[in-house]
Amino acid sequence: MSHKYTSVHYHDYLQLDKLLDAQTLRSKELGDPAHDEMLFIIVHQAYELWFKQIIHELESVRHDFMDNVVDETHIFTSVSRLDRITEIQQLLIKQIEIMETMTPLDFLDFRSYLFPASGFQSLQFRKIEVLLGLKDEQRITYNNKPYHTVFSDEAKEELDQIQKEGSLIVWLEKWLERTPFLDFPEFRFLEFYHDAVEKMHHREREAIQSSTYLEEESREARIKLLDKTAEYFEKILNKEYHDQLRKEGKWQLSYKATIAALLIKLYNEEPILHMPNLLLNKLMDVDELFTNWRYRHAQMVLRMLGRKTGTGGSSGYEYLKDTAKKHQIFTDLHGISTLLIPRSELPDLPASLKKELGFYFSTK
Repeated sequence: MSHKYTSVHYHDYLQLDKLLDAQTLRSKELGDPAHDEMLFIIVHQAYELWFKQIIHELESVRHDFMDNVVDETHIFTSVSRLDRITEIQQLLIKQIEIMETMTPLDFLDFRSYLFPASGFQSLQFRKIEVLLGLKDEQRITYNNKPYHTVFSDEAKEELDQIQKEGSLIVWLEKWLERTPFLDFPEFRFLEFYHDAVEKMHHREREAIQSSTYLEEESREARIKLLDKTAEYFEKILNKEYHDQLRKEGKWQLSYKATIAALLIKLYNEEPILHMPNLLLNKLMDVDELFTNWRYRHAQMVLRMLGRKTGTGGSSGYEYLKDTAKKHQIFTDLHGISTLLIPRSELPDLPASLKKELGFYFSTK
């Protein structure tokens, strides 16, 4: 029989001796066994295993976007793998409920033995953040020191290498910038979109002013809000203003990539744009679910420890709460939702472009 098809035992294939011998209770070693330390260890080991799988998927997605030409089949594969990540994330959030079967007093039975260990020291989670595109300047500082100070020189090199190769958001930007339909000869997207927005705001203003149901004060307030929205459209679609936002760190995607993402979102029902739109949605899902996980983690810590300092020296709940708010990566894609307009307001696509965006064949 070929070596390729030799038999293997379930126990050996999964290396269960290593896996099931990896739960060492410090409380027991120190002569004061705490029953719930086993749960604490297993839940966190499970997290690390799932982090490993997420890294495996993200590296694959990033790799497929590193070429100057991204095969359409790779987009399908990337969407499938991002979908897998979101399913894992749902499980990570669910695991917090398992942790919460442990009471605060149960945790305090062994918490003092954990110093100075902390989830902040999870190298794999930092890899996930860097792979997605979280920048150093975005991070909440840990004890006023760079996040990587808790790692070995070898681990720092791994994180630096990921940044040198480019994060997923960097390669996503390059891919968006290559969108071929932004300036089609018969359809100058940005010009037509700008006209549609102006007409939409004009109709909304007229509707507010002619309303017989609104009092004058309410009418003025609504017009101010409408004008503010119109001003946002004008600013964000202005390349100079957009570039200034990027310099200030308030926007990540380039102007061209932003316009491309807007086109994809607006015309997502066109066949060729189905998968690109789904890809953008899945990236927002991943970002949102990590935010949810961070927030649930913070709430669990508040429930267990109140305002106590974290075992690693962080501010505990406050630190975790702040990361949930500020460690978001694909905020630009969420920001594009502000620029969406109703289907009824969309400029009609010329027949030639609609054909390019569809699936068709020729008998010639």
